[in-house]
Amino acid sequence: MGSLFLSRLNQKEIVSLREKLFAAQNGKCFICEKPMDLKLHSNNLDIDHIIPLKLAGKDDPSNFALTHSSCNRAKQASDLNVARILRRIEEMRNDLLQFNRGIHLGDILEQANGSKYELKFNLEDSVISYSFPELGDNNIYKVPVYKDDLSGFKYFFAKLPIEYFYHDDKINPRSIGQNISKLIQEFYLKRPQLHISLAWIDLTDENKTKVKIFDGQHKAAAQVLLGIRTLPVRIFINPDLDILLTTNTNAGTTLRQVAFDKSVQRHLGSALYIDRVDRYKKELGLAEDNYNFSERDLIRYFKGESREMKRYILDALRDSITHNENNKLKEYIDFGGKGKDRPISYSSIEKTFYSFFIHQEALDIPINMGLEDGTNPRELEKEQIVELMNIVADEVVKGFDINLGTFKIENKIQSGEDIPLEHIKAYRMTKEEIMYNWLRYIAQIIKNYFIMQGKPIQEDKLFQYKFPDPLWDKIRTFIKNLANLPVWINKELSSTVFGGKQNYDYWQTIFESGKSPQGVQVLAEPIDLMKMIQQ
Repeated sequence: MGSLFLSRLNQKEIVSLREKLFAAQNGKCFICEKPMDLKLHSNNLDIDHIIPLKLAGKDDPSNFALTHSSCNRAKQASDLNVARILRRIEEMRNDLLQFNRGIHLGDILEQANGSKYELKFNLEDSVISYSFPELGDNNIYKVPVYKDDLSGFKYFFAKLPIEYFYHDDKINPRSIGQNISKLIQEFYLKRPQLHISLAWIDLTDENKTKVKIFDGQHKAAAQVLLGIRTLPVRIFINPDLDILLTTNTNAGTTLRQVAFDKSVQRHLGSALYIDRVDRYKKELGLAEDNYNFSERDLIRYFKGESREMKRYILDALRDSITHNENNKLKEYIDFGGKGKDRPISYSSIEKTFYSFFIHQEALDIPINMGLEDGTNPRELEKEQIVELMNIVADEVVKGFDINLGTFKIENKIQSGEDIPLEHIKAYRMTKEEIMYNWLRYIAQIIKNYFIMQGKPIQEDKLFQYKFPDPLWDKIRTFIKNLANLPVWINKELSSTVFGGKQNYDYWQTIFESGKSPQGVQVLAEPIDLMKMIQQ
């Protein structure tokens, strides 16, 4: 909606208003909070309503702000106060891209000068008391303590300053998603919070404790971003963290109460596996360094959750591969599932590398068997999958430009945009339906190598056998030769073969026959694995 007030101003009055707003805003854009220049940006500055007229904002200078025109066009909310907050979130996300992670509550709290102090509590019978002397508030606050009839956990309700809150990234490691923008706008309109955040404290030590929020981080973050300095929470006292972790994991998996992406689910499963191992040793009176028991022993011991225990074991293995410090490919994996910066989704990693190369059943051998001489099956599996990922990173995706990303790459090629050939190759070769097929060929190369050596193997435990250097040479040569095929940089195939998402069979047909199911010649000849492993 246009401004009647602005339409009545002459050019001199417009310039004067700009100068006043510029001075009031200390020369910074109201939305992005970066410098403006009245001369350099003279034709690219907007005067806009802070609160839109449709939301009862005033049409006078008290409700005007000066912005970069580009910021005003790209704003994510009509109310400029909200648009500024959403821009801050976007900037934080961009800053964290280099670390390949998203924002969590801890980042929001730290930016707002929160997470500064631990808090001391005094628990007597059914009353807990606390004070905030670090903030100059020496009042003693007392609230009743309740007991959950089902879990037996004790808890209380409190409203605490954000200086005393911390994010629990073990129980809830997931990033803050895009839906926080809706929460911010909802709270900004003064609509109430219906469910408060959950936290826990450890009073086993008489010293101060951190108040860790493990659920409701989006609600907490939205309020902090809106300038709220105190948050209401339900706080559990000395809870069994294993139960909280299991409950939170189930909320994001089997119960579908929380939208956890796959990588977060695997991380939680890994934490639960470590917890079960510790419990097993403690309850059987085993020494801290005693790992002379098997994955199957753990499943039998925790028989009430045998299916979950198997999942925890495999999740721990997946997580240790994904986040291995030597894994070069992880820099090219999109862990959120909806990003446009990186070529490989975590879901694709699960459906290919982990589905093909991780043995899916629990082992009967001791967990620590062969650790000293490098023959432990699970360690071999992990190390060799990481090595394969590194070869893929070196030979396939190293030319991918994260700044260019994946968004409508084929459309850009069709419109004549100059996309680097190495970027196109990396993007195409790591499409799930394509990668699915050529990774299966690697499995065939490995099996054939062992057969030719006269070594019997169990195919479902393929990566638990030590690969000799000549085999690694063949694997690298195959991937290098595959990456050198002209098809990956052929721009003429953009609207046909690469024009949309195909299924696995589509590319299996191409690799086996050289032609698409529609008869389009894609490869000069079918894939010959024996030729492809020759240097």
